[in-house]
Amino acid sequence: MSHKPDLITLTNPRSPAAEAYRALRTNLTFAALDKPIETMVVTSSAPGEGKSTTLANLAVTMAQGERRTILADADLRRPSLHEIFGVANSRGLTTMFVEPETLKAPPLVETGVEGLLLLPSGPLPPNPADLLGSHRMEEVIATLHKQADILLFDAPPVVAVTDAAVLGTKVDGVLLVVSAGRTRRDHAQRARELLERVHVRVVGAVLTNAFLDASLGGYYTG
Repeated sequence: MSHKPDLITLTNPRSPAAEAYRALRTNLTFAALDKPIETMVVTSSAPGEGKSTTLANLAVTMAQGERRTILADADLRRPSLHEIFGVANSRGLTTMFVEPETLKAPPLVETGVEGLLLLPSGPLPPNPADLLGSHRMEEVIATLHKQADILLFDAPPVVAVTDAAVLGTKVDGVLLVVSAGRTRRDHAQRARELLERVHVRVVGAVLTNAFLDASLGGYYTG
């Protein structure tokens, strides 16, 4: 299976970027020893900050760390995980709201990465926030959680719509992606405030598009 360049953890696993994702995996593990993170949402304050790419690579490293991982696309407005992994999007998360039997057999698809399964978004609904905030969503989370050591959700940007905050109340924590040189400080602050207002546990932030000192490259690639 061929992967797109977005998956640096597969295309160049010895690169500084891939190592950074492994460091993120480690940080998330040790930052939550008192209350382990088994279900998590990854989002950003605004569009174009790299949340989906960050999440996809984090999911790969989780699976490579021998944790059964399910990656679910809950960005029911602009889903992209199916494109990153090159799979169909005809069935997925939204299918589990309309086909009762999928609560017993979720429409998960192979990613080509051992230990990593993907639940695409499925057909886009007219009311994403209502779906994500429903009791059925809690059933979906419980069903998926039984099949994985860690369950990761992609969600739309926080400031634009309420989806991530709504879904964040149903998981162990939310990880916020911030892009160097792109994310506005007031947007990032606003995103955190919106999440904390509904008592969502913000487990941290990830800085993307940051300058890396080229002198460090030899350490990872040598």
